[in-house]
Amino acid sequence: MGVSTSDWVRPGAEKITDGVWRIPVVLPNDGLKAVNIYALADDDGLTLIDGGWALEAAKTALTAGLADIGAGLGDVRRFMVTHAHRDHYTAAIAIRREFGTRVLLGAGERHAIEAKIKPGHPGLGTQFALLSQHGAEPVMAALIALGLGPGALDLGYEAPDEWISSGQIFGVGDRELKAIATPGHTHGHLVFADHDNGLLFAGDHVLPHITPSIGFEVDPPKLALRDYLESLQLVRAMPDMRLLPAHGPSDDMVHARIDALLAHHATRLAEIEAALGTGQVTAYEVSARIPWTSRKRAFAELEPFNQMLAVLETALHLDLLVAQGKAEADGEIVLYRRSGIDTEII
Repeated sequence: MGVSTSDWVRPGAEKITDGVWRIPVVLPNDGLKAVNIYALADDDGLTLIDGGWALEAAKTALTAGLADIGAGLGDVRRFMVTHAHRDHYTAAIAIRREFGTRVLLGAGERHAIEAKIKPGHPGLGTQFALLSQHGAEPVMAALIALGLGPGALDLGYEAPDEWISSGQIFGVGDRELKAIATPGHTHGHLVFADHDNGLLFAGDHVLPHITPSIGFEVDPPKLALRDYLESLQLVRAMPDMRLLPAHGPSDDMVHARIDALLAHHATRLAEIEAALGTGQVTAYEVSARIPWTSRKRAFAELEPFNQMLAVLETALHLDLLVAQGKAEADGEIVLYRRSGIDTEII
């Protein structure tokens, strides 16, 4: 069943079951290494779940993977994309321009797409505004030094051919795929469940070895973490399925991994609450007090992009603690404190 953790990025097509293959497509200079594209065959051609990033190396890898199953890009009749992040969506748009392939995306991503295709889209502008709000100027400076400031991204987005509604059913040969809204990673994230065959095409909602980022989008909800945890519980309440993630091997079962993710966030909330101490602190300051990744790395050891993600994730946990009545927050540069603790700014 599947491949080892270290081999999941190996080029080619891995057979999941009859008529379903996993094709890892390279993500150059990205810590995620690759994104899994799932190819599903029927008499009319191929349906691909997710598309990859619009890079020549990714197109080459996808073309080679399709060749392994006796197909080509011209045989792809539609992309069903789990969410609007560039490593999932932009290659689908590029292939549509060349072959006329249909592109489908969750209706909850409409606002993000409309913002991304608008002239003058600010790139990481939303994230920079949040970093400023949370006192993370050193992270902003480090990103700008790497050319990753606001407006630095060439997004290459277009609208899809069809907006998918949660609960919508798609036939692929003898299979039925049900689209299920799972907001959190992005507001409009979808998973596709093949209940009859026990398969969950999970996108970035459930990943086998890393914790998905939350709310990294144009206009993230303040309680995106709460949305994510509720989405995990929603999928956990379904019959167990084999996990087919967008990043990582396809060897796990969904329930066990969701249980681990829920436990992780419960632990993280407790760590962050404890890290507040007895004073007032920014999310940036809290993020520097806690370890990161499974290797327990110090915040200062993270690359600037991952420092940005760390600060934003910390802020989302803090905002959930505020919503739970365990913390309080105020100020233009947001200062957090434990509920019921009187503080003085000296």
